Formats: sequence, C-alpha cells, structure tokens
Amino acid sequence: MTDDPLLSIRDLHTVFNTDEGVVRAVDGVSFDVDRGETVCLVGESGSGKTVTGESITRLLRMPPGEITDGEIVFDGQDLTTLSDEAMRDLRGDRIAHVFQNPQGALNPVYTVGWQIVEAVKLHEDVSRKTARDRAVDLLDRVGIPEATRRFDDYPHEFSGGMKQRVSIAMALATNPDLLIADEPTTALDVTIQNQILGLLSDLQAEFDMSILLITHDLGVVAEVADRVVVMYAGKVMERGGVFDVFERPAHPYTRALLDCLPGRGDGTSSIGGRLPPPTDPPDGCRFHPRCAHAVDACRQGDQPADTPVDGDEDHVVSCVHYEPGGDPSVVRGDGDAVAAEDTHAPDGGTSTDEEVTGR
Repeated sequence: MTDDPLLSIRDLHTVFNTDEGVVRAVDGVSFDVDRGETVCLVGESGSGKTVTGESITRLLRMPPGEITDGEIVFDGQDLTTLSDEAMRDLRGDRIAHVFQNPQGALNPVYTVGWQIVEAVKLHEDVSRKTARDRAVDLLDRVGIPEATRRFDDYPHEFSGGMKQRVSIAMALATNPDLLIADEPTTALDVTIQNQILGLLSDLQAEFDMSILLITHDLGVVAEVADRVVVMYAGKVMERGGVFDVFERPAHPYTRALLDCLPGRGDGTSSIGGRLPPPTDPPDGCRFHPRCAHAVDACRQGDQPADTPVDGDEDHVVSCVHYEPGGDPSVVRGDGDAVAAEDTHAPDGGTSTDEEVTGR
C-alpha cells in the first residue's frame, strides 16, 4: 500500500459567477486526507467548508459554480481532469457523501430498502437478491432495529436520527474509500448526535475508510478528528493534528473559536464582526478586520504563507506573527479570547457560541 495521502488538495479555487460579482468561495485551499483517518474542516458558516467538500466530487451546480484552479488528487488521480461520466462513476462508489438533512437525501416515494438496492446496483453488476441482502445487512449494521421488516418502510416512517442512519447505510452501499460527511449531526439532538458519531467511528474501523467531516461544532471535532483544517472566508488559517490545534492553537481565529467553547475563555466569548463579503475580501489576512492582534503587515498583500508552528511541519499557520522576524508571543501570550473592537464591525454583528459550536 502506498504512503501517499488518499486525498490531496492543492491550491483549490472554486468561484461562483453572480450578478453581484465573483464569489471566491474557496480561494487557494490545500490539505491532505490520509488513508483511514478523519480530517475535520471547521469554521463559521460561510467559511467555504461545504463548497470545498462539494468541489471534490463536482456536486456544485456549474454554472454558476466553477473550479478555476488547483488539483484534487484522489488515490493518485487528479479529479479535476475527469470527464463528467467518469466523475459520476466515482461519486457514490469510491467517494460517498452524507449530508446534514437526511430527509433531502432520501426520496419520499420509494422505500428505504429500494433506494439502497438501487445505490448498490448503480455501481455493481449484482443480482437484485444480492443487492437486497446487502441492503438489509447495512441497515442492520447502522443500527436499524428489525432491518428485514423495515426494509420496506418509507422515509416518513423513520425518526430524524433513523433517517440519518439510513443515509449512512446508503453511502456505505459500495464500500467507499472516502466518506464526506457535511454537518451530519447538526439537525439531531445531543443524544442522537453522539450515537451517530459513534456509529461513524465504528464503521470507519470496519470498512477501513477515510472520513472528511465538515462541521462548525468544535466539540464534535475534539471527539472524532485525527487532524483539523481551520477555514475562514475561503482560506485555510491553520491545520494540524487535533491535539496540537486544541492545545497549541496558533492563529487568532482558531484561538477565538476555541474560546467560544464551554469551559474555555471567560464563558461569554464571541467573535466580533462578521465574515467579509465573498465578492470583496480584504487584502492581507482575511481575518485581520476582526483580529485584536492585527498590525500593518496583516493588512497588506496576500494571505500570509503557511508557516510551521514551533518548527512542526505537520502543524502550520497562516499568520504574519509566525513568519521569520515575527513574534508568535503576540498571539499566544495570555490565551485571552480574541474580540474585535466596535470599529471592526460597523453593523455590530457577532458570531455567537451557537454558530461556532452548534450547541
């Protein structure tokens, strides 16, 4: 088996051409997903997480969406070069998706069993009986009681948590190598959320698959991630192992997100201001209008280059204070929450704890 990452994204740019201008939803994003690991994309709503996930398998509506630059290398093959037909064969087969709203992923006029059978037969030349047996087995594995009987039930006969389990079963129908899970637990209560997260972890070990989990809930990240990619306004602010990012957060935005978690910060933390307009992002670091540590260098040029944190090549940050000649202690000195002054947010808006943690 090769040591190369299963998924390697390099300098990905995805835009939407709108009447208001070009929306730079994903603007130079790079990260890897190794075989068998869980990588979490985290950030506020509007940071570009979902568009990144949908760019991988071209689920975007094109037009107005368009991948303008970059590489998406999956198991040695650049997906940006594939034809639409080849991408359809790959999507749902080796790469599968689970979405936030299971009701939207399931067709209400067909039984859940029929839908899983069709997912199997779409990618494999097997008999309907073989596909049915696999569907029942998958329903049982994801924790649907009396799977044989419930095979013939319709989506409306399942609770929200059970619908999500069915969606996961459908995604696993072809034993994918990579599962992209976009906010799969946000619409569920805490008890069901924990069950779904435990289920994903168990199935990952059983099927030896990689997971790219898209979430704004840092509590979820702490539970399941091997590595974390922190996104803001279409850019990657920081990426590294989950322990390093949580214990040694380097970017002011990462620190601000973590200070919104219960038990960290002063308990009332929020991030002042709002995301910049995607059609007119600021020069320099995208986060500088909301950052208490911003200096002139933060407001000029392009987003700062990725710099290793304390010499660790696996933990990098995009911040001028970590560049040669910079002083990281400016950011890391006392661990206080980052909060922008009112002048940074003329509309008075803030990102609340609920937006950041989902709780």
